[in-house]
Amino acid sequence: MSRLRGAREADSLRGFRTPESEPSVPYGLLKAARQSGTLDLTNRNLTEVPASVYRLNVDTPEEAHRDVSFGASERWWEQTDLTKLLLASNRLSRLSDDIRLLPALAVLDLHDNQLQTLPSALEELRELQRLRLGHNRLRSLPPEVFGLERLRSLTLQHNLLEALPEELGQLEALTELDVSDNRLTELPHGLGRLRRLQKLHLCRNKLARLPDNLAQLTDVKLLDCSENLLSDVPAGLSQMPALEQLYLRHNKLRRLPPLCAPALKELYAGNNQIQSVDGEHLSGTSALSVLELRDNKIETLPDELSAMNALARLDLTNNDIGTLPASLGLLPDLKILLLEGNPLRGIRRDLLTKGTAELLKYLRGRLKEEPDSAADVPTAMTLPSQAAVNVHNIKTLKLLAYSNRKAELIPDELFGAAAGHAVTSADFSKNLLSDVPPRLAEWRASLTELNVAFNRLVRCDLVCSLPNLVHLDLGNNQLTDLPGELKNLTKLHSVILNHNKFKSFPEALYRVPSLETVLLANNQVGGVDPARLLGLVRLSTLDLSNNDLLNVPPQLGLCTTLRCLSLEGNPFRTPRAAIVAKGTDAVLEYLRSRIPA
Repeated sequence: MSRLRGAREADSLRGFRTPESEPSVPYGLLKAARQSGTLDLTNRNLTEVPASVYRLNVDTPEEAHRDVSFGASERWWEQTDLTKLLLASNRLSRLSDDIRLLPALAVLDLHDNQLQTLPSALEELRELQRLRLGHNRLRSLPPEVFGLERLRSLTLQHNLLEALPEELGQLEALTELDVSDNRLTELPHGLGRLRRLQKLHLCRNKLARLPDNLAQLTDVKLLDCSENLLSDVPAGLSQMPALEQLYLRHNKLRRLPPLCAPALKELYAGNNQIQSVDGEHLSGTSALSVLELRDNKIETLPDELSAMNALARLDLTNNDIGTLPASLGLLPDLKILLLEGNPLRGIRRDLLTKGTAELLKYLRGRLKEEPDSAADVPTAMTLPSQAAVNVHNIKTLKLLAYSNRKAELIPDELFGAAAGHAVTSADFSKNLLSDVPPRLAEWRASLTELNVAFNRLVRCDLVCSLPNLVHLDLGNNQLTDLPGELKNLTKLHSVILNHNKFKSFPEALYRVPSLETVLLANNQVGGVDPARLLGLVRLSTLDLSNNDLLNVPPQLGLCTTLRCLSLEGNPFRTPRAAIVAKGTDAVLEYLRSRIPA
């Protein structure tokens, strides 16, 4: 009896054994998959899919030959067809035609592998609803994929696709299509046939235009065309009845497209070349709550903005706006108004740091003033005249201005003319400076604002000798680090470091607890220390967009003083883009939920 039992135990895995060259799958996983219909082989370093996986519902389980009685949970003849197969994050370079042996599959996840081709047998998976192929090496798709009539979600991001075939239009059940991070230069006309599509991701390709029939996608709620080469968008885009979120960041748009889409709630058009906003294009925007126009070349704002009663967030950072319509103060739901990096006239710089509520209160107060009276109010940053030395700026505005001159040095006569005057602001932007002018130290007791953006700075040590600085703009230079003595600037509220060459969050900034705004977009930052960020107890705005962040530490969610956290354009996978798109509160809440208990 014992010998028979021992023989049975010794042979209990017979039939599941595979040749040594074939990767194995734990017997318990296969057994559980027969009962649940789900097999998860994610991140198991597989180079090929074991035959036992393909034949899961074909071969009779070995226990059927061994056992003469079965418990309720071990009735192999009542096994469930495999409907969900997860093979993500392995090293698969191919998929066998034996995939046809799993005809009941509804979900097939192959993302984050090394696939270069797909088997034609995919067309036999008639029940397939979700196919994940992102982060592979696909250059094309076999025509058989487009015969999957029940397919609802097709994700192909981060591949090597240069074109999509017209047959794409045959996937009429598709509700989600992601072809971001490929090499597409155009889209097929057949795209317009996907009438059930709700989410369309086209970002980070090489698209110079969008097809006119995109407007036929009447169910699309989210359209992401960021980081392409678009100089315009089809007029029909404004007629998409279900469109709620539209992303047009980092393109070549010169004008804001019409915003008549009746359901549009969020428009992101930052980092373009938009010079003006046509008031007529804002008609029909009753639902718009988020409007991002940062990093453009906008000089004026239309009065029609004040009619956008649902607007809750308006980002106008880094434009050329000189004045604000006082009627903005009447927007009932506006909670966040971002204006850093604009040459605003008539608004004191310190007012901008007090937050949106105070600024709107100020604008409402201006409604009682004469329309042109704001032009005579002193300013912290004013567009300079073309004269070599503007005595009016120095005496009346307490401003040293010498910008947009392509100068390698600031002339001594400018500093000489300011001798004896308590200069509070200096604007030397858009020149060819390689260092901060040393003579600025003469105004160390009075200078509160310094703008040396758009130069060729490789160092900025001198700013550490200006202890009263409140606002510092070092954007668009060649800086790789900041001096440690920056900690001496105990009154510094905002620092702009966009478009430099930082590879990490500057060490010196962690030691400036007075900081409220840090703009570090478009660098090469690979990480941030959330524990040290918690020491910046006044930090409310942190822009880390378009950097090299591979992960976002969950502890960043503990920085509850943040009202605006920008993380777009980084290569991290979590939080997902859908969460990032919901805004700062949603991101922080998600990060806190990921902190280990």
